[in-house]
Amino acid sequence: MKRHLYLYSVIILTFFASCHTATKSNIPVVGFVDAFEDATISQARDGFVAALKDSGFSADKGNIKIEYRNAQGDIPTLTQIVNYFVSEPVKLLATCTTLSSVTAVQKTKTIPIFEMVSPTPERMSVLDANGKAPANLFGAVEDLKYIDTSFSIIPKVLKPKGKKLVIGMIYNQSEPQSADAMQYIKALATKFDITLIALPLNSSADAQLVTQSLLNKNIDAFFANPDNTVFAAFETIKKNCDQHNVPIFTSEAGLVKRGAVAAFGADIYQWGYQAGEQAAQYLKTNKTDGLKPEMVKIRKRVYNPEAAKKYNITIPSNFEAVK
Repeated sequence: MKRHLYLYSVIILTFFASCHTATKSNIPVVGFVDAFEDATISQARDGFVAALKDSGFSADKGNIKIEYRNAQGDIPTLTQIVNYFVSEPVKLLATCTTLSSVTAVQKTKTIPIFEMVSPTPERMSVLDANGKAPANLFGAVEDLKYIDTSFSIIPKVLKPKGKKLVIGMIYNQSEPQSADAMQYIKALATKFDITLIALPLNSSADAQLVTQSLLNKNIDAFFANPDNTVFAAFETIKKNCDQHNVPIFTSEAGLVKRGAVAAFGADIYQWGYQAGEQAAQYLKTNKTDGLKPEMVKIRKRVYNPEAAKKYNITIPSNFEAVK
């Protein structure tokens, strides 16, 4: 009798374990891929998760699981992360910053990819021979046109006496959007009759040396362009610029809170939220009909009161102070 009870118990436990496994396997898994650690960029992940939650998908409800991985700026690690998610496979990939998005596109043609803090497919060089973006690529993207507004702020508020305005910037030549931005800004500098000094670097580890070299060229301002390396090394850049009394302007709204003077750019949290809304639609319908990479909808004109005061800069009234 005891033996029968034992066998019955084993059968029941096995059944419940099987049910648990089956239930678990039916929960959609989101593979969230971050290329590197950064306080500003991380806001995109917060926005993405918030959008899913507002649409009824959350870990608390048990109807979704978000697996988060961060490559910490290491390309081989990034590749391993994407390969892992593809092999599982996950229900969808959420990719934050360009390197994550490009790597995902290279590794899967079937799993939907919802990108954020990334440029247009054209600027990521992922279009096919017919000029079409990957069929599994969605999310929120940005082009370079908004930089016009950000860059044009500088000659309006900085007017050095008796000399031509000199602006310096650094860029990662291995990042397509950074190299593109450098060429775009170069054209803007010519338009505004500004001398632009742009120095290349390969990683955030080079930021100290390259920034110092740039500051030794007597620049009037530093422009922090849309570059992942600039994001990662911003505190180093700011420390050196402060020591040389050089203000920082940027096209990235998130960097203003960290010490840049002013910017016109995408709200990183809202950028992630916008990508999350698309992901939620896919999770609800299990279809990608009508979805495509769409331009960032929310941009802000913001300034840092403390930085503006430090450099005695008067900011236009249509800019909002960051808190």
